[in-house]
Amino acid sequence: MINWIIKKVIGSKNARLVKSLRPTVARINALEAEYQKLSNEDLRAKTAEWKERLAKIEDESEQQVVLNEILPEAFAAVKNAARRLCGETFSVCDQPYTWNMVHFDVQLVGGICLHRGMITEMATGEGKTLVATLPLYLNALTGKGAHLVTTNDYLARRDGETMGQLYKFLGLTTGIIQHDQYPEERRQQYHCDITYGMNSEFGFDYLRDNGMATSKEQQVQRGYHFAIVDEVDSILIDEARTPLIISGPATVSTHQYDKFKPLVEQLVKKQTMLCNRLTSEAEEAWDQKKTEEFGVRMVKVKLGQPRNKGLLRAMEDPEKRRVIDKTELSYHTDTRKEEYFALKEELFFVMDERAHEADLSDSGRHFMNPDDPDTFVLPDLITQFAEIDSSPSLTETEKLEEKKKKQAFCDHQGERIHNISQLLRAYCLFEKDVQYVVDEGKVVIVDENTGRKMTGRRWSDGLHQAVEAKEGVQIDRETQTLATITIQNYFRLYFKLAGMTGTAETEANEFSDVYKLDVAVIPTNMPCVRKDMNDFIYKTRREKFNSVVKEIVAAHGRQQPVLVGTVSVEASEVLSRMLKREKIPHAVLNAKYHMQEAEIISRAGQPGQVTISTNMAGRGTDIKLGPGVVNVGGLYVIGTERHESRRIDRQLRGRCARQGDPGLSRFYVSFEDDLMRNFGAADRMTKMMERFGLEEGQELEHPWLNKSVETAQKRVEQRNYMIRKRSLDYDDVMNKQREVVYSFRNEAINTDDTRALLWEVIDEAIPEKVAEFLPESGEDRNPDGLLHWVNVTFPMGLTAETAAFDKKTPPEVNDFLIERVKRTYELKCAHELTEAVRYLERTIILNAVDRLWQEHLYATDSLREAVNLRAYAQKDPLIEYKTEAYEMFTELMSNIKGEILHNLFRSTSNLESFGQFLQNLPQFLIRGDETGNTTTEPSGGPNGESRGTPRRPTSDEPPPTIADAIASQRPPAREPAKVGRNDPCPCGSGKKYKNCCGRLA
Repeated sequence: MINWIIKKVIGSKNARLVKSLRPTVARINALEAEYQKLSNEDLRAKTAEWKERLAKIEDESEQQVVLNEILPEAFAAVKNAARRLCGETFSVCDQPYTWNMVHFDVQLVGGICLHRGMITEMATGEGKTLVATLPLYLNALTGKGAHLVTTNDYLARRDGETMGQLYKFLGLTTGIIQHDQYPEERRQQYHCDITYGMNSEFGFDYLRDNGMATSKEQQVQRGYHFAIVDEVDSILIDEARTPLIISGPATVSTHQYDKFKPLVEQLVKKQTMLCNRLTSEAEEAWDQKKTEEFGVRMVKVKLGQPRNKGLLRAMEDPEKRRVIDKTELSYHTDTRKEEYFALKEELFFVMDERAHEADLSDSGRHFMNPDDPDTFVLPDLITQFAEIDSSPSLTETEKLEEKKKKQAFCDHQGERIHNISQLLRAYCLFEKDVQYVVDEGKVVIVDENTGRKMTGRRWSDGLHQAVEAKEGVQIDRETQTLATITIQNYFRLYFKLAGMTGTAETEANEFSDVYKLDVAVIPTNMPCVRKDMNDFIYKTRREKFNSVVKEIVAAHGRQQPVLVGTVSVEASEVLSRMLKREKIPHAVLNAKYHMQEAEIISRAGQPGQVTISTNMAGRGTDIKLGPGVVNVGGLYVIGTERHESRRIDRQLRGRCARQGDPGLSRFYVSFEDDLMRNFGAADRMTKMMERFGLEEGQELEHPWLNKSVETAQKRVEQRNYMIRKRSLDYDDVMNKQREVVYSFRNEAINTDDTRALLWEVIDEAIPEKVAEFLPESGEDRNPDGLLHWVNVTFPMGLTAETAAFDKKTPPEVNDFLIERVKRTYELKCAHELTEAVRYLERTIILNAVDRLWQEHLYATDSLREAVNLRAYAQKDPLIEYKTEAYEMFTELMSNIKGEILHNLFRSTSNLESFGQFLQNLPQFLIRGDETGNTTTEPSGGPNGESRGTPRRPTSDEPPPTIADAIASQRPPAREPAKVGRNDPCPCGSGKKYKNCCGRLA
């Protein structure tokens, strides 16, 4: 009440903001009137003048101060240029387009908010595309680039080509990113003043530039200064649950989906038959007044097949629904938990639609493999390894072999369980033409919010392969992550970020929490006169669709255009078939016909036109009313189902009543809709059905019911927000690591002095190794282990006497080793071309970073999956993930340095000069071991050397190759010696055996 009074007296925060901008708008209009007297050349000259002024300022914050000063003049110049273009015709997407737009005052308000780094909510048809030209032009004057991010390639091209005429008139260049462009062309687009592109294209270019490019020439982006995200709610919220991932085929593919597909298919059929039988028995029990038996059997069906037709029919009856709900609730009490578990075990598997999971019961496991009860049990490796180690009858070699066999069996068993689990999910929870479509022999994911095909995207963790097996198409190889980033963390790279959409207010808290962006609701240019009618709620989908068709037929009869929004491809095709029976001409827009999206949507306002579309399809395309449509009430928008998000419903309603046009909207809902089944207030609805005694085809309608539906939507929105928030919390950990790795990688690409970078690695890595083997405390000093590591890593031929590690302090050892390594490396490079050496050094660094970073990504993915189980031990999985991920990252950076050092002397740009270098090595390296002990040929050897003389290559022999050098250092095959726990590990890591390969012993 108090808040209401305050708002009435002083206005809301948003109203005060809009009011405060009115003087600036008036100033812009006054300047624009003056600019009308200028010639075209004089107007363009202002662009050059401002660019020159800003180019002299390096600091971005200072540039922003200047931009704020020149904002009224720059906005006036853009508005004046738009006025001068009126009547001009040019080509947009290969079609003629005539410019007829000049900025309204509310659009100037929106432009100011965007420049300030806010999200502007503007109703459909208010000209957001034109609004964006104002801040894009202003921020592009800095010369650092300004990006406009769209939801698809078509909108990027259409808006870029349309608004590009305005920028060109003012003297700026426009780039357009498209999916099929080559790197050179992409680089040209990014180096334009203003660049339009799809959100995923920007993200993937970032990943390719930072995680895969090996030279400056292969990098296309040039920085992250200013971006405006069009349809910001769709990109920063709806798509934020799925990170952007560049993946490559896994090195080894071990899937068994095609092998287990027939078994899982039979299992699903048996469950269907079982549930149908249980439904029949339940109906018989109901007829005999055995309500308790009826409830138990129906709860069992609900667990095993939530969409069973018999169950859905029973849920239409209020009395039956109450019995089922009461029975289900009773099973969740503590006293009946064992009964509930036993009930589940009578099924072959149990489905949980909310969690999107399906889990085999003991009956299902027995059906899958009746002969082996342990098929779905993972072996206890720790116990098995301990038994092997304690066995006196096995040699060390046999113990290693046994461990390998046990590990291989465990991996095979785990893969089998995982494959069956994913196949079960594919059959039970993923429906064709709902979550995916099959297009040209490929399974293509359908975006649940937009209804568009997401070509190139794949479900992770083997789920996509399982769906491919289910549909009988080619099963592609499993993939391994090469580079990844979340949408949130990509857009947080920008110095300044803004966004625009028709619906942002409901998600204002998330925009503020995650992106630190405020939402400004911009008033419409003309009052909105749309009528939003109450929802019609039906018992069944059949009744709902029949009523929708009747309403469409009636509207078509009076020549009122109708836009029908559906939530899936399947629903749009069902409705299309029903309209064909009624002989109503119509157009269908879903994932199967997305290529004609803009064209279909643009015709939706013509008299008598009927258009069926997924709820969000066609965003960004205006629906203009045809002749006479205003007189019959404008465009009629019908929603066939409430979406999980209120925002998506508001978007659908917003398709009508643009710029003061009339319009009408209504949603049709049934109790069988996914939202109502999983999150709706079933008890309350059931009571209302009883109270009003609903008959076949009769609907419920009341504002209170709208509130109930919105309450269910709020629950889903909150759940989805927590999923996105959790995803971001985990990725924030990876983001910090990604920044470190990518900055190191970019330094290697961009520096002209790669030698200095190698010296840094040597200066950091060698002291770390020295500290490991020669700790300052003096305890556990291991000079032999350090000598072993040095001679394995570097070809310096150190002996214990030469090195004298046991007589030096750690700082003295550091200085000694660093100086010797650098001197030896300089000797190696002396006979090679400088440019070739620089390229080789860069390659050594990049290969080490890329290989180990990809392994690190795989390891952290595995950690993230496994860490959730620690919640059972009353530990926060996120804290555990942060702790272990940090330890893994520390090890990663150490391993990268080690890999670089390891490869320094194992790579060359010139084999001939490398052979010369090998000839000049200390003698024992020709034939010796890494502890400095030379081996000699006996008297009368093949080249006549005297006894005890190290063998040299003769002038007749070719210089030794890299392979010869490596082979010469390979120790002869021998029986493995017994290694003491404190001895150096034989693997060559330089660590003690007990801390390396022997830690499991």
